[in-house]
Amino acid sequence: MIDPVTASKIVVIGGGPAGMMAAIQAARSCADVTLIEKNAELGKKLLLSGKGRCNLTNACERDVFLQRFSGNGQFLRDAFKTFFNKDLMRFFEERGLKLRVERQQRVFPVTDSSMSILAVLKKELAARQVKVLYKVCVQDVLVANGMVRGVRLAGGGEIKSDRVILATGGVSYAFTGSTGEGIRIAARLKHRTVPVRAGLVPLAAKPAFIRELEGLTLKNIRLVFSHGGKKLASEIGELMFTANGVSGPLVLTLSGQIADWLAVEDKTGVILEIDLKPALTEEQLHERLLREFRGSPRRTVKNTFRELLPVRLIGAFLDILRIPQDKKANQVNQRERAEMVALLKKFRLEITGTLPIEEAMITRGGVSLRDIDPRTMGSRIIKGLFFAGEMIDVDADTGGFNLQAAFSTGYLAGESSSQ
Repeated sequence: MIDPVTASKIVVIGGGPAGMMAAIQAARSCADVTLIEKNAELGKKLLLSGKGRCNLTNACERDVFLQRFSGNGQFLRDAFKTFFNKDLMRFFEERGLKLRVERQQRVFPVTDSSMSILAVLKKELAARQVKVLYKVCVQDVLVANGMVRGVRLAGGGEIKSDRVILATGGVSYAFTGSTGEGIRIAARLKHRTVPVRAGLVPLAAKPAFIRELEGLTLKNIRLVFSHGGKKLASEIGELMFTANGVSGPLVLTLSGQIADWLAVEDKTGVILEIDLKPALTEEQLHERLLREFRGSPRRTVKNTFRELLPVRLIGAFLDILRIPQDKKANQVNQRERAEMVALLKKFRLEITGTLPIEEAMITRGGVSLRDIDPRTMGSRIIKGLFFAGEMIDVDADTGGFNLQAAFSTGYLAGESSSQ
């Protein structure tokens, strides 16, 4: 039970990675920090990161790191100068949690458990004597004469404070409590906001046979998306079929741009072409097929393609070509071979939309960077108000980049609010 009116020098709203780091850093210089979390536990969304393993950052250099953001990454330069990937790694390792760098420079705890990351943060909050309020919702930030005066709680109470850090997250994974209330509070306080939309989100696609491929992962392939005269190509990597479309690292990385294309009502669709054999030219594929067919002329086409494609994909592949699966290799003519090669290089799907933003990994949009001072994460409109994490208008690819942005902006907001 919270008293009708209490007080705290610094109030942090939101118990995700940004909010926890903000509270920890603020408490280094301030002995009276309160962290408010609407859920019964901290870090609910953090526990889902990296499929439960928590890809907490990426070990690449700063300039390369910033290139992985969708357009507003330069805003984070001051935050990254203050607290970046090596600092974050040192933070956890000095507190007894060993980390390892995996492929593509992604950083994970050696425990392979996001619970380990959360445990360190919670222990540090306790060590810094941060007061944590669970199952408490903030209704509004109180402001008078352009200055923060505290927060009003949904239950009717108030916490008086002249410094408040908003770190409530976006609207993705809404079941974790991310419902965008912080963005709405910022808007009520006259901050400009950028419309929220899905980021790192699976794409819906047709034709109907995709449902039969659900769960199938294609490795070492390349994607090319096209829309009107525009094209967007991926690196070589993985794609996974879902019940109604496609996902996987390559899709998620480019999904923000595809979502923007889909939002344009110009009646031209988005086409995805999957290069199933990016390491081979069409000429090399022709030679490969001839060699396979001539080497086993009585083998069925279906069995021949077992050397080229995952078994679950072969049926759909041959159906598109209208070639019977039991057709013998020595019965395939030159035209059919050419069509096989063409389809191996351009396996075509129509992208019809994205999954809802609630099912996206991250939120794009949020509080406009024009109203946030990048040197402090402080509001340019309300003195004593700071922002951190996913609720601000920065977003990046998969690979630990978004979590680092949350930790870095939280750290800077916490440090700035305590000065």
